[in-house]
Amino acid sequence: MFSKKNHSKNEVSENIKEFGVTQVPQETTSNIHCLTIVGQVEGHLILPPQNKTTKYEHIIPQLVAVEQSSQIEGLLIILNTVGGDVEAGLAIAEMIDGLSKPTVSIVLGGGHSIGVPIAVAADYSFIAETATMTIHPIRLTGLVIGVPQTYEYLDKMQDRVIRFIEKHSGISTKKLRELMFQTGDLARDIGTVLVGADAVQMGLINEVGSLSQAVNKLADLIKIKNKGGKTIQ
Repeated sequence: MFSKKNHSKNEVSENIKEFGVTQVPQETTSNIHCLTIVGQVEGHLILPPQNKTTKYEHIIPQLVAVEQSSQIEGLLIILNTVGGDVEAGLAIAEMIDGLSKPTVSIVLGGGHSIGVPIAVAADYSFIAETATMTIHPIRLTGLVIGVPQTYEYLDKMQDRVIRFIEKHSGISTKKLRELMFQTGDLARDIGTVLVGADAVQMGLINEVGSLSQAVNKLADLIKIKNKGGKTIQ
């Protein structure tokens, strides 16, 4: 017979294996769903097993469930990502933008490359004081481009990213392109690294803040929504 004591030992072992602690806080009923996007956004290609990834096919069902759930009233998106698959990242950003429920994002550590559209897709965005965001042109890693059609595809994809960011933030297309193609800020490359307040100053992110501020802002947006108001920036 499986004893309660054995069950407790197994639970502790599982907690150590998965979380590195003997006990995790018990989940309480909440009207907020937390969506974490960490490592590299994995799209159509499977990345090596040593890579920390966020698979877009895991994120999409969560977003659908958030939209359908009667208990969930808001979504908190936490980002610490180096970027990744452009189409997968845009798909996630479009779905976040399409939610009828209030959304708040917070960039912790980094929200680089395709992480930028995901961050600005929320109704309101925060960035930690020490967090960074990298703005750079779309690249094909390790490929030698040999046909004009490939250039055209990259240009169209880049225009999609730029239009999305401009639509969902306070930065202009002109300024965004300047940051993308600026030389000197990134070693052996082109682009710009924005740190905390710099991203806010450029109009990319709404506010420098921490987790508590992001949660409080989301609570405020939920109250406005429940009163029949709009939750836009």
